Amino acid sequence: MTEKTLQGENISSSPKRLEGKVALVTGGARGIGEAIVRLFVRHGAKVIIADIDDATGLPLANLLHPSTVYAHCDVTVEGDIEKSINLAVSQYGKLDILFNNAGVLGNQSKNKICIANFDADEFDHIMRVNVRGVALGMKHAARVMVPKRSGCIISTASVAGLMGGLGPHAYTASKHAIVGLTKNTACELGRYGIRVNCISPFGVAVSIQPR
Repeated sequence: MTEKTLQGENISSSPKRLEGKVALVTGGARGIGEAIVRLFVRHGAKVIIADIDDATGLPLANLLHPSTVYAHCDVTVEGDIEKSINLAVSQYGKLDILFNNAGVLGNQSKNKICIANFDADEFDHIMRVNVRGVALGMKHAARVMVPKRSGCIISTASVAGLMGGLGPHAYTASKHAIVGLTKNTACELGRYGIRVNCISPFGVAVSIQPR
């Protein structure tokens, strides 16, 4: 069966838009991240799958070998992000694309999503993963991209970062922060030929980690 793009084009006959490119995808072991990894590979990229879910990420990397390498990466730990990006450079000589996709949703139980029951510890955790993790990814991607004066940094935000009433408070705040961080970083890195963008999906049928 011939695989098709969303536009109905045959993958086998469409040009490989990422031929020769090197990408790193955080949260790349499953869900949106896995779909990104598979799409990038189909278009010719070499991909570092960076995730904390070794049990899922390693088999995926083996399945897509030799186009992929797995790296254990907790985005709240700066050393993990630094090592993952260094792996891309040591393995392939460069990093063209960073996709900051790792994220958590938080507790969605009815007694936890109202502001009157705000959980400060959970808020801090979600901001560490969803915002601090993205900022650290941008930091270390810039470290290797600025000298090359090229590159692309993409982050997964959410429609909850553009509108109200579509998600838990901490998650919504984190996605608003990603949008702002993306705009600010784009203004800084644009002078070096580095593009910085985010995507803001609506509801996607995936299993996002609550914690």
